[in-house]
Amino acid sequence: MTALIDKPAEADVKRDRGPSRWAAPPRPPWEEKPSQVGLASKGLVLTIAGLAILFPLWIVIVTSLQSKKTIDEAGGLVVIPKGITFIAYQELLSGGQVQRAALVSLGVTLVGTVFSMAVSVLCAYGLSRSGSLGHRWILMTLLATMFFGAGLIPTYLLVQALGLTDTYLALILPSAVSVFNILVLRSFFMGISSELIDSARIDGAGDWRILWKIVMPLSRAVIAVISLFYAVGYWSAWFNASIYLTDQDMMPLQNVMIQLVQKQERPVGLATQVNTGQLSSLAIQMAVMVMALLPVAVLSPFVQRHFKKGMLTGAVKG
Repeated sequence: MTALIDKPAEADVKRDRGPSRWAAPPRPPWEEKPSQVGLASKGLVLTIAGLAILFPLWIVIVTSLQSKKTIDEAGGLVVIPKGITFIAYQELLSGGQVQRAALVSLGVTLVGTVFSMAVSVLCAYGLSRSGSLGHRWILMTLLATMFFGAGLIPTYLLVQALGLTDTYLALILPSAVSVFNILVLRSFFMGISSELIDSARIDGAGDWRILWKIVMPLSRAVIAVISLFYAVGYWSAWFNASIYLTDQDMMPLQNVMIQLVQKQERPVGLATQVNTGQLSSLAIQMAVMVMALLPVAVLSPFVQRHFKKGMLTGAVKG
């Protein structure tokens, strides 16, 4: 009898364990329970949207892995693969303009992201402190640049006057800072408890230490999201290179991909193999597209969990 009394009820055990990790979040009392038709309709719409996104990507990947004979038999893009061959990727990565362009894009993305984040974080932290010198005028100036721009010709003349043409700095400095990203960071920093920062000042910490030891660790979510935005922007950028660079050896991957897709010109080795029938020009084009999409596709899942907290919190607070 004692054992039966001391043994907790099964419902109490489940209540103590809390909600399951995979369980649906509790529904507000005013929200009606969805019907079976509604759930089926949502599932159908999501399935169609997913297929609309994944099907073109599937075609690009499959076509890049097919031989010239298979592509010729299909009359172009391949939907159902017939074997797999990596000859297009082997030729692209065996050295030459495409491999060099990929290294240029990687270097510009890494250096540019670090530089942009350093400037954005410092600017946002300064603007988030209401007592900082001239923060209101600086903020108004930054906001004005979101609505008014100098235009392409004055920007080009400025880059040319600074001697940045035909240099890799021309791919970084003209688009190094986004005012929108600074405002998101500023809003997030303003949401950090002022009592926490004041207590650190009482303990003798300066602004640099507060930023590095307190603000940065508490802002990992928004920093991860903004870093991804900058990285994707640098990796996908092609316009700056098209107007500021004339040396083909300095072109990033996106510009080389445009040349291959539009068939303006091909690297010497690839042009010879395509003309002799050893490679399919369509497979080369699809392989370059996959190479351009791969870094973003790999990095996005790792930052995905930070999007809700980083963007919504940073955009609402302050």
